[in-house]
Amino acid sequence: MPRSFSCQRVTLVIHKDGQGNQYRDLFWCGMNGENEEWWDINITLDTGLYFYHFTYETPFGRGNIFLHSAGCGEISPDGKEWQLTIYDKDYKTPQWIKGGIMYQIFPDRFNKGNGNIKNVPEDRIIHENTSDIPVWKPDEHGKILNNDYYGGNLKGIEEKLPYIASLGVNVIYLNPIFEAHSNHRYNTADYSKIDSLLGDEKDFKSLCKKADEYEIKIILDGVFSHTGSDSIYFNKEKRYNSSGAFNSDESPYKDWFTFEENGKYKSWWGIDTLPETNEENDNFIEYISGRNGIAEKWLNCGAFGYRLDVADELPDKFLDHFCKSVKKLNEDYVVIGEVWEDATNKISHGGRRKYLLGKQLDSVMNYPFANAILTFMRYGVAESFMESVVTICENYPKPALDCLMNHIGTHDTARILTSLIYDSIEHKPRNIQAQCRLNDEEYRKAKELLKCATVLQYTLPGFPSIYYGDEAGVQGGGDPFNRSFFPWGAEDNDITEWYRKLGKVRNALKCLENGTFKPYSAMLSCVAYTRESEGEKIMVIANRNYHEIDYYLPDEFKYKEELLYGAQVTDFVKISANSAVIIKSN
Repeated sequence: MPRSFSCQRVTLVIHKDGQGNQYRDLFWCGMNGENEEWWDINITLDTGLYFYHFTYETPFGRGNIFLHSAGCGEISPDGKEWQLTIYDKDYKTPQWIKGGIMYQIFPDRFNKGNGNIKNVPEDRIIHENTSDIPVWKPDEHGKILNNDYYGGNLKGIEEKLPYIASLGVNVIYLNPIFEAHSNHRYNTADYSKIDSLLGDEKDFKSLCKKADEYEIKIILDGVFSHTGSDSIYFNKEKRYNSSGAFNSDESPYKDWFTFEENGKYKSWWGIDTLPETNEENDNFIEYISGRNGIAEKWLNCGAFGYRLDVADELPDKFLDHFCKSVKKLNEDYVVIGEVWEDATNKISHGGRRKYLLGKQLDSVMNYPFANAILTFMRYGVAESFMESVVTICENYPKPALDCLMNHIGTHDTARILTSLIYDSIEHKPRNIQAQCRLNDEEYRKAKELLKCATVLQYTLPGFPSIYYGDEAGVQGGGDPFNRSFFPWGAEDNDITEWYRKLGKVRNALKCLENGTFKPYSAMLSCVAYTRESEGEKIMVIANRNYHEIDYYLPDEFKYKEELLYGAQVTDFVKISANSAVIIKSN
């Protein structure tokens, strides 16, 4: 506190989420120079989420101290409190994924292999030309059926493992592969079968086994908040001989779904082809997470974990059973949840969620970092970028922070090259998105920004996730334009080689596994931070200006090695417009 305040009392005001305030006085413990004094307190808290601020008393009156800007406490009336996340002391997350690199594949759109594909339903439209734009117009009935396919399959992925490995990848995340009657396969028809167009169970086992030879693990998309109406479980379209919940009260799946008296049923976001499951139903939980259940089946076939679709729409009861069943088989199996906001203070299902307190998810998809990177690349506001990153680093438990899935593009967002130039393109009308193509100058600028953005993506806490084709220069707006076929033979080799270089740099740096993150500076469209572990430290500096800058370095980084460009490092380093450097200091 400022000495000039003549503080007589400083008090910590803290409350556990949902409970009342506790007031704990701090102790005066000495001067900090001539103008400031220290007050402190030691406290012990139970597992949970806490919020706090401080009050102080002086001869001149009382005041409050709240959180203000990037975690620095200033005397401010803004009223925003600090957050403290107290997690279970036994919370551990898989070490193998920390410091790794993920590659996300939309299976129908990656590569056609030479597998023996059979029993493909006749109502599927197969593109003869893989360069076709995905079908985006409604049919004559005004419906978008998502029934156009390109024929990518599991054998195709297996054949491209050498290419994927060349990017430094150690984990592949597959969008849904189970039987379903749409190209995205988020409307599951049968959790127990591989979709016939992708192959069969034997092909999946072969993929996992071959990937292991490249030290690559496979994780699957777990879509359990809903099934398809066209499924063995619901069978509204009567494709299956089984008695589905929609057309038989005697169906073993009847209590998996919620029906109303008028014949309507609860569906995911009101989409009638996606009947919502009752995820707290004991029979459904047992089917998915029980002994010899769906989760266990595919792990025994070679999968090494799951990414849980819309995890924030799955109740705690389901998540508790699912994660426990996965970890019981192998503590190194990973479970990552799809949560778009700060997962430590997310509210859904009528209350605060406990994803990252130690008994549920290993970690989550990192949309806050993705938004921070993209916003910084578009507008160059360094202060906002750093505040967003520091907030997550402060709020997230270290075990979860180290295995955050750091994507900058997925099947749910516009392609990164397009998004860097056209903000919110995915929200434009589809006819506009269909025609959206970067001109030569826009493409050059997008590439420049992409290279800078990926340096941040590869060096922030967590691990980077590449959306298939981003490393090849694929463009596109939102769904379905972000799901085009991989351009084999027409890749942008410059971008691909950049990703390979980043992969080599990342895999050589131990400090990116679980090293500390410290912000160094954030101003004038330039950000800098360090990552450090025992015996190794790097400084990352990103220049989002349209001109070259000279960045003067702290002593420990002067005359050291720059890892990306081999830039000359003296007491300063030159950083080109819209680019970033990594300087290593042992």
